[in-house]
Amino acid sequence: MPALELAEPDSLDEAFALLADDDAVRPMGGGTALMLMMKAQLFRPAKLVSLRRIASLAGFALIEGGTHIRIGAMTTFSQLEHSELIAEHLPVVTQTMKTLANVRVRNVASVGGNLAHGDPHLDLPPVWSALGASIRIEGAGVERIIAAEDLFLGYYETALAQGELITDILVPLRPGWRFFYAKVTTRAEHDWPALGLCVGVHAQGSTIENVSLVLSAAVDKPTRLTGAEDVLRGAELSDAALEAAADAALAEVHIESDGRGSAAYKRQLLRVHLARAVRHVMQGSASA
Repeated sequence: MPALELAEPDSLDEAFALLADDDAVRPMGGGTALMLMMKAQLFRPAKLVSLRRIASLAGFALIEGGTHIRIGAMTTFSQLEHSELIAEHLPVVTQTMKTLANVRVRNVASVGGNLAHGDPHLDLPPVWSALGASIRIEGAGVERIIAAEDLFLGYYETALAQGELITDILVPLRPGWRFFYAKVTTRAEHDWPALGLCVGVHAQGSTIENVSLVLSAAVDKPTRLTGAEDVLRGAELSDAALEAAADAALAEVHIESDGRGSAAYKRQLLRVHLARAVRHVMQGSASA
């Protein structure tokens, strides 16, 4: 790996000044993915800008009024994993952490860096999307908030412009909803998934009053299954409804082949695990 310069600013303004209009300078959160890509010579930055000293990017809390949880971009996965606040209000995040990479990665990897990486195989992006999270993006004199599902444009592509950073995530609390992340791997459970699917349901008895379905890993970006949602919304839980939802899901996405399985194999995974995940949530095995 060639020698490079490391900067560690203490504020966002300092970071923006270092990042402005220079694509040879890269921001760094935990660095777990960036370092691997640099070793593979996919990135050759002249300077890295570490965000670890910027206090405003750290930590998470229940926003006054209790409607959202704000999660700073430099919050590590381990901090989420072991948080009583997250376990109480966002247990699907705690559940997802159990098979996300390994403890060494979780101790270092950051929430914002994970999102900015744009890899469709990652576990948390479909969870944030299904939860209805928003992402705050800031640059020099610029601030905007977008839906998590709108951050991803394609394979390793995001809506972040040069010099912009993810500063925090705002996750709404959704009373009455239950969520579950189904991770399907062909190797060890901590490996990247062949298919990831986050399911959220608001139900009354056996009636699915509302539903959120986000697919990842088998597609080039985390993708909302709006057609399948339309089929299930207002439906009674049944084999026929789940089969129709799977048909709708398969009709609305292009499934990708890769080293974790062929497109045909992943299409079958989606059919099977969509039904299993919806039933799992409806039986009350997971909660919002």
